Amino acid sequence: MRDLAAQALLPVDTALAVALLVLLLVAAATAAVFRLAPDASRGRAREILVAGVRATAQLAVVSLAIGWVAHHTAALFAFLLLMFAVAARTAGRRITPNGTWWWAALPVAGPVVPVVACLTLAGLLPVRGIAMIPVTGILIGGALTATVLAGRRCLDELRTRHGEFEAGLALGLAERDARLELIRPAASDALLPGLDQTRTVGLVTLPGAFVGMLLGGASPVLAGAVQLFVLIALMAVQALAVALTVELVARGRLHRAEPGPSPRVRGRA
Repeated sequence: MRDLAAQALLPVDTALAVALLVLLLVAAATAAVFRLAPDASRGRAREILVAGVRATAQLAVVSLAIGWVAHHTAALFAFLLLMFAVAARTAGRRITPNGTWWWAALPVAGPVVPVVACLTLAGLLPVRGIAMIPVTGILIGGALTATVLAGRRCLDELRTRHGEFEAGLALGLAERDARLELIRPAASDALLPGLDQTRTVGLVTLPGAFVGMLLGGASPVLAGAVQLFVLIALMAVQALAVALTVELVARGRLHRAEPGPSPRVRGRA
């Protein structure tokens, strides 16, 4: 019954493969024609094509492996650790090209680990791959998105408003406080995607957890409760991720500049 329901929604056949290929080419061609890249080049088109191919390969491997992982606790935790590692590196490299990128692991893992641990201890999230992997994956993905958006906005703000940062130092503010005055308002925008998703759920979109449970045979009420749980947990994780990212940038742990003396140190030299 579950397979029949899933096939009724999206049959896995040649037509699906052709549709996916066409949509991927449309996305890449649009990015190339309109030069949708920070440097107005066509480089983003290549990234879209690579992302599509990677997603296909990765989902194929995961689809084959997840059945085995779900029944072996050690493999389950190894898979979760791999998810954290990939998310941390992806977030860090999106924020900065220098060696401070690894600090992004803190806002990615920091909020997710305690939230998942508390849900597990409370009996709401069983230690089984079929439950742990999708829920943890959704939370890691949310933390990844929030960290990238907050980190990039913070560092962009510091670059474009560096004169105001210098002025804050001249007025006697500590470096952390001078940075916070500039980056905190900008970083708050990283919460908007999660807020909009939660505000419009059921009215604009039906998220994956809700649809998946319906296809699995759950009642609409149960599916709605699970989706609400995921959305609220996701907002908590994203808020914590943004707060941690702001603090890391404010303290100079996560930056784009080459290592060297701070502006205040240079001024005193």
